[in-house]
Amino acid sequence: MTAMADEQTRLMTKVARLYHTHGMRQTDIASRLQISQSRVSRLLTQAEESGIVRTVVAVPPHIFGDLEDAVEQRYPVREVHVIDVVSQDSAELTRDLAHAMGTLLGDVTFDAPTIGFTSWSQTLRVLVDDLAPLRTKTTHVVEMLGDLGPPSLQHDAAYSTRQLATLADAQAVFLRTPGVVASAEMRELMVSRDVYAQQALAMLDHIDLALVGIGAAEVDPALTAGDNFFTHEQFKQMRDRGAVGEVCLHFLDADGNAIDGELDELVIGVTREQLKSARRRWAVAGGERKHAAIRAALAGGYVDTLVTDTVTAEYLVS
Repeated sequence: MTAMADEQTRLMTKVARLYHTHGMRQTDIASRLQISQSRVSRLLTQAEESGIVRTVVAVPPHIFGDLEDAVEQRYPVREVHVIDVVSQDSAELTRDLAHAMGTLLGDVTFDAPTIGFTSWSQTLRVLVDDLAPLRTKTTHVVEMLGDLGPPSLQHDAAYSTRQLATLADAQAVFLRTPGVVASAEMRELMVSRDVYAQQALAMLDHIDLALVGIGAAEVDPALTAGDNFFTHEQFKQMRDRGAVGEVCLHFLDADGNAIDGELDELVIGVTREQLKSARRRWAVAGGERKHAAIRAALAGGYVDTLVTDTVTAEYLVS
């Protein structure tokens, strides 16, 4: 960065702090810094565009209290948080749900020494991007699944894990193995030769807060079939056996019952038993594509706190 760019950044930051933190009017800022008011206005706009200033919309809690109560009474959950999203479009839905979950996570005050993180979840990665430093007492953030998808996605997932650990003032624990392998023998071989994978998997025995990923019983749009992931044929095989979705790549039927099979032996990550024994299990999910999977995750006891949209919540109680 050039000296001129440095000076521009410093001025943007100073103007933004005077305006947003100290509550000064633009005219007063202009007088104090001996610049024009129009330049103050431009600097404030540039500060937002460059990310120096981030606008946060605080969602009032429990504005859909009756709907939240209805879901909580129907399923074995601790809390449900329902929001009215701008759109059911996938990208906008993801952003709104991630923001709501981030607000909830930012308010957490209970101790969570070990946070289990589903780093391949797009919604959870968006959440981390806008998350403020956490107030939890956390020592480790552990990835709950190995790598899924191409190297670019693996890089994004690792970056989100490290970022979440930094925000929690904790140590990031990575699971640098494929998330899905070709055979149980390959899984055993890879884990047995990787001491770091063994350590990460062992830490999943003691999760205090699991940030859970919920998927439909089909190839995720962000992933490619067979790319460290299940194939179309494997998903069809599980649908034929009654699967409506998966939680951390473990398949469930419509009532939340586990569908056991050889595919469980291909996953390098958190087990069903480890997930269900976690002290808290939070999920953020919505949209029609995942309706049946979310219902299964709630019914099966894999989630005890859910952030979702009004359409999904109405489906859950219908």
